[in-house]
Amino acid sequence: MENSSSRVLRLWSMARWPLVAAIGPIAFGSTYWVTREFLPSDSPLWGSAMRALPAGIVLLLGVRRLPRGAWWWRSIVLGTLNMGLFFCLVYVAAQLLPSSVAASITSVAPLMIAAFAWLILHEKPTPRVLIGSGVGAAGVLLIVGTATGRLDIWGVAASFASMAMSALGAILMKRWNDGTPVLTVTAWQLLVGGIELTIVAAMFEGAPPAVSSTELIAFAYVSLIATALGFFCWFSGFRHLPAGVVGVIGLLNPVTGVALGVMISGETLSALQLLGVGLVLGSIALVNTRRSGTETRRVRTEAIEPAPSSPDHGLRARGPCA
Repeated sequence: MENSSSRVLRLWSMARWPLVAAIGPIAFGSTYWVTREFLPSDSPLWGSAMRALPAGIVLLLGVRRLPRGAWWWRSIVLGTLNMGLFFCLVYVAAQLLPSSVAASITSVAPLMIAAFAWLILHEKPTPRVLIGSGVGAAGVLLIVGTATGRLDIWGVAASFASMAMSALGAILMKRWNDGTPVLTVTAWQLLVGGIELTIVAAMFEGAPPAVSSTELIAFAYVSLIATALGFFCWFSGFRHLPAGVVGVIGLLNPVTGVALGVMISGETLSALQLLGVGLVLGSIALVNTRRSGTETRRVRTEAIEPAPSSPDHGLRARGPCA
């Protein structure tokens, strides 16, 4: 008979990586409110650069490792998709849409991620993931469809485009996984995206905007917490979980945006929107509840058996987000 300690270990083995992955979308969802309330709206390129570059520099100082071989061009591709284009589009969307609406448009993300995973990784989505994606998307659409406030067409377009860039970038990172630590790859991407955005910002927006002490604190939060920590944990989820499962977990992004919009900015939620939030949370629980007996046994085996040796084995990051 299974004792309590074994039961706790089994539950932790199943829940560890979903919990780690969830930190990412929760952090991302908070950026909508912070950007809209505290950051300047007339310099989106500089705003994006000031989000990516400091995070990349801090992480690179921590990992102290530059790309080698194919990782030079891979870092450029991933940095452009996941950071450069993505940050700029998110910044624009956050300025043009109410925070709850901007975050809620991410309902398409699980379906985009599942589609790219099928095309690129040949990872066929399971019925549980498809049902969870549908339920979650329906919940988010309830939030968007009954939201109050003006829906700017350019803001909506920027939000959808950002989701496509992020989904493709995440799947390519999973495809190119060769054992390089997640923290290291995240640092390279942030640095590349930050440099790209800084160059483009200087070309099109001129000198960087003056930043007040409040805006400096907001940028520090967005860069170090919502970006460095958020992407580290988000990419860790893709390293250890099926892409479709992580995509549904990503729906915590709109829930966070909605919660902050309601609790802090005074945005209102109707009964249908509350139902939508419940559907999103239910979809996340669905795809992470007893995903399969095989996967459960695999996780338990990984928890007690050492990983096989490889050239990068000594470089793997330690800790729950590695």
